Amino acid sequence: MSEVSELTMVLLYRLAAKGLLPVSWFRHVDPARISRAKRRGRLRLEIVSHCWRYGHLLTYQLSSLVHHPSPRLDITMTVYYCPEDESTLQVLRFFGDMKVPGITWNWRALPKEHLFRRAIGRNLAARSTMADWIWFTDADIVFQKKCLDTLADLLQGRDDALVYPETTLGTALLPEDDDILRKGGEGPALIAAPQQAFALRHGPYGRAKGAYQIVHGDIARACGYCDSLRVYQSPGKGFDRTREDSAFRWLLGTRGTPLDLPGVCQIRHLAKGRYKQGAFMSVIRTFLRKSQDRRFWTRRE
Repeated sequence: MSEVSELTMVLLYRLAAKGLLPVSWFRHVDPARISRAKRRGRLRLEIVSHCWRYGHLLTYQLSSLVHHPSPRLDITMTVYYCPEDESTLQVLRFFGDMKVPGITWNWRALPKEHLFRRAIGRNLAARSTMADWIWFTDADIVFQKKCLDTLADLLQGRDDALVYPETTLGTALLPEDDDILRKGGEGPALIAAPQQAFALRHGPYGRAKGAYQIVHGDIARACGYCDSLRVYQSPGKGFDRTREDSAFRWLLGTRGTPLDLPGVCQIRHLAKGRYKQGAFMSVIRTFLRKSQDRRFWTRRE
């Protein structure tokens, strides 16, 4: 698919999502017709991450699962990666050798062009999951103490199509030489970011977006993840903000149900590994992120 046709299709989906076209034209399955089990007891949760050149952040994410496993959940931790990314591969090898009660490691290799289109891996995971719930997240998210235990309690007997944490915690925008990022890049290890580095951020602002989409397993298996939108299932030349999460919510017909879930933290970083450093758009993104971050911390003080 050419860049022009891709941009055209993305624009079409965004306009359609504003109600200009019927959603029934764009989806294969109506989620409202899917029967959803209200499961109780020990639940199965699949957590799905993508990682490209973020091995230093993935180290914190996988460490958080080892440090804070939940006796109330059977967790499958799925990571989509590209074998060309040696630093991420080393992290996966390190944690893959660990035996942690209640956690199954699931490393899934993809060509980088497929990895760059996040919806491809998410769709594969959605269609194949055996879990009661599946959490689509990112490698810079960590789960602090009580997070997964509380999630297990909150999901008891629910049949919402989509839920998300009402509030999250985040660091300031960290430069590449910050101690947290530097320590994560020293090599695979069991590590944890200091609690005081995180502050309340009040995201994701009224909708299940980005790394905070927790989907009912029956919905995931039936609907996939943007399965019916060809542009989101086509390999990409690099990571970009294609807004597949907003298209996913549109197809499901919901912004999601907020949950009072503690301990969902993001290690926020100034340099984005998915973008070519020094490129014009990378410079613009860095400037905008710095401006947004200054406004947040000014309000917080």
